[in-house]
Amino acid sequence: MSGEESRKWFQEVVPVLGNLLLRLPSLLETHYQNPHNSMRRTTALRLLDSQQQGIIFLSQELIAALLGCSFFCLFPVKDRYVNHLPMINFDELFASLYEDYSQKQENKIWCIIHYFQRISSKMPKGIVSFERKALHLKNDYTHISCPDANFWSTSTVPLCRFEVHNSGLIEDQSSEAVEVDFANKYLGGGALGRGCVQEEIRFMVSPELIAGMLFLPAMADNEAIEIVGVERFSSYTGYASSFRFSGDYVDEREVDALGRRKTRIVAIDALCSPGTRQYRMNFLLREINKAFCGFLYQCEYQLYQKKLQENGCSSALFDAATSTSMETSDGKFSNHKAENSQNDYHCMDQVDNIGVATGNWGCGAFGGDPELKTIIQWLASSQAVRPFIAYYTFGLEALQSLDEVAHWILAQRWTVGDLWNMLVEYSTSRSKGETNVGFLHWLLPSIYGHGTGIDLSNLA
Repeated sequence: MSGEESRKWFQEVVPVLGNLLLRLPSLLETHYQNPHNSMRRTTALRLLDSQQQGIIFLSQELIAALLGCSFFCLFPVKDRYVNHLPMINFDELFASLYEDYSQKQENKIWCIIHYFQRISSKMPKGIVSFERKALHLKNDYTHISCPDANFWSTSTVPLCRFEVHNSGLIEDQSSEAVEVDFANKYLGGGALGRGCVQEEIRFMVSPELIAGMLFLPAMADNEAIEIVGVERFSSYTGYASSFRFSGDYVDEREVDALGRRKTRIVAIDALCSPGTRQYRMNFLLREINKAFCGFLYQCEYQLYQKKLQENGCSSALFDAATSTSMETSDGKFSNHKAENSQNDYHCMDQVDNIGVATGNWGCGAFGGDPELKTIIQWLASSQAVRPFIAYYTFGLEALQSLDEVAHWILAQRWTVGDLWNMLVEYSTSRSKGETNVGFLHWLLPSIYGHGTGIDLSNLA
């Protein structure tokens, strides 16, 4: 900081943060007394442990106070890792400047500093929701369950529209689609450490996401986390070591009926360094069910069933499900039926036009096969009855023919089951060492000008 910047920080921003912390008890009291349409205890701040579906609504002001606690390193840290919770105080982030200086770390901190400067001059008044989503592991006829291989193989759901973007960023999309956070199983990943790739950058430019790290333990294989309403405060350039804070960002996203910005982010963690095991059936299922959990409307089952029927699909696809669950005031889960839908926070969105905006999930640092992950996300989006998937390739060479292959697949009018079966056949061949080409090349070798991939004459 320059001398002037330092003076403003200590004389103007820090006192505001101090006053905000002194008001934290009253902010929490107001938060717990808020009736939230008769769902007070269902939506209040609490630990949302693994396999505990639920949602928390926080005001942006309360989030600012919680992040102030992180800044001043006030949260107890004992047993956080034992309880599978990520770090929450900012000490390691700031200490990294002195232990091993790097420009990316300094610029991450600039994003945090800018956030506090913004909220100290004008406190935002919106709402942010944090939701733990899960596909249940057992068929108990009361919850949407984790699909098995037969479910995917026999699905008659049509494939959704596929848009390929060879340039641009997921967070800059203007369609109000669900943005995929290429997450670590610990929400935020290395945001408060030395990480600086897709997830960490998103958390820096929208620091309100960090609040979820306080009360959301690590995700299991059948879980996802959805966050709605965060505001973006910073602009940036670069990626990883070239990441740079580039100034203020004015977020002009509209708000929904609950006061949340229409910015929807779903965190799903992919397999790390999967190697050849990613082509085995159990790992294919792990990845597609993880994405499906993230993309699925966590609304009443009746709505999901209705959307399936509108697409001409049998409701038998979900024999094991009759509704999603909501946590009751006594901490138990109950089914939410149609007569209560006017109070169901999940159904506040006009869901028909909300697609999925994603990219090379589980690739890059995680080492996954981008062609495999592309198809898995397309299948999951389609099965979740999303109207489209907007795929950002970031110029990856392996996906240069993605648009052409996607158009060909859609022209065949394949269902989710058809494409899944192709992916399984390819993966089996890949596991056995019978092919070493990518899925797109294997499916349509003519595009690549050589090879003799699968015989498609009976499918065209």
